[in-house]
Amino acid sequence: MSPHPSQLKLLEAAADVIRTKGYDATTVDDLCAAAGVTKGSFFHHFASKEAVVLGAVAHWSAWTDEIFASAPYAQAADPRDRVFGYLDFRRDLLDREVADFTCLLGTLVQETYATHPAVREACDRGMSSHVAWLARDIEEARQRHAPEASWSAESVGFFIQAVLQGSFIFAKARLDSAIARQNLAHLRRYLESLLGSPQSNPH
Repeated sequence: MSPHPSQLKLLEAAADVIRTKGYDATTVDDLCAAAGVTKGSFFHHFASKEAVVLGAVAHWSAWTDEIFASAPYAQAADPRDRVFGYLDFRRDLLDREVADFTCLLGTLVQETYATHPAVREACDRGMSSHVAWLARDIEEARQRHAPEASWSAESVGFFIQAVLQGSFIFAKARLDSAIARQNLAHLRRYLESLLGSPQSNPH
């Protein structure tokens, strides 16, 4: 069932405002202003700021899953090309403003892991689900291109996400994506050492 238009506006506003201001600094008034809805409308749909944030985490996870699944690289026949296509897609997202390419879940969990267990658990589910999705392509690529390898696809998936989330932190610290780009270049070279070079390598 699709969310009510006002509810959807609040979910999207939560993702945008929190990536810019953080969880604690974001108020219900901020969310209402960003969504263009009244406070009465907010509390009609959500009992609290945490409630809308939990909804935003689920909405974000579904939305990003759709974006990655529908990206052109996802249609590549060779799973190795899909893995490297994912990295290139992530690199291209760095052309946006910092708040637009960073991750809502990563932003939230850094700030709330010790104070809002429901938010932490929702972020863990979302990030782990993304790793599991990515690991399917990594495992297919391992079986095809590195069948004797002893590493697990899941461990590589978590490593990729750790590099990305760490890169987002430096991008925020410096208000610049340069270090993130360097990290993705290093990550690409590391994955080439595991899987070999993809069929089409622009680097």
